[in-house]
Amino acid sequence: MPSLSKLPLSDPGVPDARSGFRFLLWLEIRQWRGQVAAAAWGTLHMAAVASFPAAVGMAVQSVVDRSGSRLALSGALMLLLGVLTALGDTMLHRTAVTNWISAAARVQQLLARKTVELGSVLTRQVAAGEVVAVSTGDVEKIGWFVEALARFTSALLATVGVSVALVVYEPALGVIVAASLPVLALAVLPLLPAATRRADLQREKAGRATELASDTVAGLRVLRGIGGEDLFLDRYRHASQQVRTAAVHSARMWSLISAVQVVLPGLLLVAVAWDGARLALDGRISVGALVTVYGSVAFLLFPLRNFEEIAMAWSFSRPSAKRAARVLALSRESAGGGATDPDGTTEHAPALSAGIHPDEAGALVGELYDPASGLRVPAGLLTAVVCGDPDAAGVLADRLGGHSPDRAEGEPSALLGGRALDALPLAAARAAVLVQDKDPVLLSGTLAELLDVPSSGKVAADQALEAAQCADVLDALAQSAADPAGVAGDPMSARITERGRSLSGGQRQRLALARSLVTDPEVLVLDEPTSAVDAHTEARIARGLKELRAGRTTVVLTSSPLVLDRADLVVFVDEGTATSRGRHHDLLRIDPRYRAVVTRETEPDTGAEGPAGPETGAEGPAGPETAGPDARTPLEAMEESA
Repeated sequence: MPSLSKLPLSDPGVPDARSGFRFLLWLEIRQWRGQVAAAAWGTLHMAAVASFPAAVGMAVQSVVDRSGSRLALSGALMLLLGVLTALGDTMLHRTAVTNWISAAARVQQLLARKTVELGSVLTRQVAAGEVVAVSTGDVEKIGWFVEALARFTSALLATVGVSVALVVYEPALGVIVAASLPVLALAVLPLLPAATRRADLQREKAGRATELASDTVAGLRVLRGIGGEDLFLDRYRHASQQVRTAAVHSARMWSLISAVQVVLPGLLLVAVAWDGARLALDGRISVGALVTVYGSVAFLLFPLRNFEEIAMAWSFSRPSAKRAARVLALSRESAGGGATDPDGTTEHAPALSAGIHPDEAGALVGELYDPASGLRVPAGLLTAVVCGDPDAAGVLADRLGGHSPDRAEGEPSALLGGRALDALPLAAARAAVLVQDKDPVLLSGTLAELLDVPSSGKVAADQALEAAQCADVLDALAQSAADPAGVAGDPMSARITERGRSLSGGQRQRLALARSLVTDPEVLVLDEPTSAVDAHTEARIARGLKELRAGRTTVVLTSSPLVLDRADLVVFVDEGTATSRGRHHDLLRIDPRYRAVVTRETEPDTGAEGPAGPETGAEGPAGPETAGPDARTPLEAMEESA
């Protein structure tokens, strides 16, 4: 028998996502032990209940015949049947619910694994609201069908068994029952297509309402700022009313199906009672036989309800399984080639020949290249990227991480050592390139929990905190703690509120930077990591970042002169294209557009030399003597004043 203690499953398996039917069949096969157990207990329950009319008929006939021994025997038989009924019903419920929960948990694990595998590519292929609807309502409907199928199997066996027994026991009435049952079972089939269409419409409208709600919540702060909260609330209210109307419309059809399942068996019961009473009056059957046949027909109303339930479960679960299979069949776009394994990963063998080579730790390293902009980031250097359009910096950072949701179909992804990041196994891509966006999220918990992230183990937490200049952050956390003395003794036990709301923007930025530094990826992409800190702190962060990330590839998207001055290489991206590269002071001197962006000039100096080409400056990163031996950089001046 299946056990819920094994959840979550260590391996949910590789689903057959070619169609909804194949996916449901795959689920049934994966849980065949639980299904067989539920069907067995259900058959025991049904057989015990179906045998009660025979025991009652025996008791009635023993009273007519004045036989005390048979009356006692029938009483003992009813007691035994009562025990078997209770046992079968209890175990059936237990195994059926376990099958339901296990199937739902398996599907949710598959969807979670697929979401992690695809990353932001998922929302490029399917709406976020659709994913939410599949992982909630659709999962329950799929689990319902898996659970209902075992009970339907036991109901079918009981119905066939009782029909055969009636034909053998009392042919005159048994033939009527056996001939009527197929009609009763199939009477609802003409109504199912309309019911399914209405259910699909309800689900579609519910998915749209869910997507609208998720989008509204995500942009609630912006909506309040522009006064659009009431507008979107009215839109959601309208969408929810459409869902309600569709649900009522669907419920009417299902209530009609339920009515048919009550009326037709009721007519059969009346016909059997009428004909049986006539046969009993004629003396052709005994009173006990009449009671047995009537009770057996009344029992058949019970398993026939399972026929209605399986029809409803199939109608609801079939489109749900189809949608789940469509999500599970998605795969990461392999712009750089590479065959996909059944587990959703991509073959890694060609990586070495593609220019990516493992270092001593086995990690993937190489030049990072963005085909869309022409940006090339040499391995092992601190490269600063200045974008003429500030909004383009975030898009570029996403592309460099290989998970840009807005990348057009067929557009190549960023390449690491000549291999598309989309073609790498997800774990390898995420371990190789880490992107920290402008507004990183801090989860609630202790500082130790915040910094407990997958990492190379080469950068300690205190080193990362020191490089990110988090000393004052630790003091602020200690002062706000319930036990400041305890936190002062162990700063890592300091608690961070949800999203770090008790900290300033600059403090949150520095903690997020420390978390990224602890991870120590081969390529670290930072999007404006110091935009909310003061100049003195920014200068020290730039120095600490370069020292701690020595030998690692680091990309900083920024226009801060203090950070640019520390960079080994600066690349200027104007209108989506990398137009010039070199050291910060060289670009200030020879590229007026770069100077306008960095110094915030309103008018570029027309007396300067024209913009440099794609390889402006020295062949490699210029040395520190570029500005002259006696010249002091803005960073050095800032450090002296500090």
